[in-house]
Amino acid sequence: MQPDEDWKAGGFGLYIHWPFCESKCPYCDFNSHVAATINQKQWQSAYVKEIKRLGAETKGRVLQTVFFGGGTPSLMTPETVNGVLEAVRTTWPMVNDPEITLEANPSSIEAERFRGYRDAGINRVSMGMQAMNDADLRRLGRRHSAKEAIKAFDIARKCFERVSFDLIYARQDQSLSDWRQELKSALALSIDHISLYQLTIEDGTAFSDRLSRGGLKGLPEEDLAADMYDLTQEACEQAGMPAYEVSNHAKLGSESRHNLIYWRGGDYLGIGPGAHGRLTLNGQRYATESPKSPALWLQMALADQKPELARQALSCEEHGLEYLLMSLRLSEGLDIDRHTQISKSALEANIINDLSENGLLIRHDGRLVATAKGRVLLNAVIRKLAGA
Repeated sequence: MQPDEDWKAGGFGLYIHWPFCESKCPYCDFNSHVAATINQKQWQSAYVKEIKRLGAETKGRVLQTVFFGGGTPSLMTPETVNGVLEAVRTTWPMVNDPEITLEANPSSIEAERFRGYRDAGINRVSMGMQAMNDADLRRLGRRHSAKEAIKAFDIARKCFERVSFDLIYARQDQSLSDWRQELKSALALSIDHISLYQLTIEDGTAFSDRLSRGGLKGLPEEDLAADMYDLTQEACEQAGMPAYEVSNHAKLGSESRHNLIYWRGGDYLGIGPGAHGRLTLNGQRYATESPKSPALWLQMALADQKPELARQALSCEEHGLEYLLMSLRLSEGLDIDRHTQISKSALEANIINDLSENGLLIRHDGRLVATAKGRVLLNAVIRKLAGA
């Protein structure tokens, strides 16, 4: 495949960022904001303008996925979502069965709104449950109860064939037996996809501030967190939902097609405040980013002022490193020949052999795949391969 067509190996998707939430969760470092009022018609108009602008640059490409992320996109009205998707459909040809996902929080879900999303074209929902007991939900700053979350999930799966949800583990004062029971309940509830993230304390979050002041007590020791990870892999395997990515589990064929575009090094357009993208034009791959301020982004978009920061042209080395970082998160691993073509240099054979001898990598059918042991030490594996 020629360099200007490498993105086709990963696919082509569209990410739309809705920057608003009802409240800011203490662990969240995403670009999300609380606003008293939101003019949804203005936001719809701004999204449509950006869709048309970027559509002109990517004319003729076949769009495979659309993902409404945030923030809390389930705060969008179905009319707003419908208007955006109408613009998408008139801008790009789409595959016969595009995956169109909307992220939702149980506190902002109503059956009537879900039906409206379905009628607008949403065919997959990803729900942010995060925990399945009220005490931990309160600790995580969530506005919904466990009962409300399960009720919302039941409403969602009556409207959509594909419904995923997220949980966070390695929480404060959580024991291994606590997580085993919660995971058992989650897998009994899930349909075909579940995302299970270990709690990490990100800089700039309320949790980070609390930890620095000595106030975030009861976080698990490293060994316990590792045991929770191992338990997660084992339980999901037994439930027929193995990890296809480090934190994502699915039945065969039910993987998130949109997220696979990221991990497989495809092109994706990012629209909305703070949205990132990757775009290949005339053989050059670019990293794109939008201003984070919702007010500034909206103002620029409505005034046709191109709400996008200067594009960064990625070198062959940078492109290759991105592909290495992302593809090794997947159970399918990295295509060795593709990496060589992208980066214009081959990975060191002696380093591959060393990592393989230590049980961290396997080489199979022209691919490099991290073993179960290698996934636990993935950052170290990647640093070795990258020569860092």
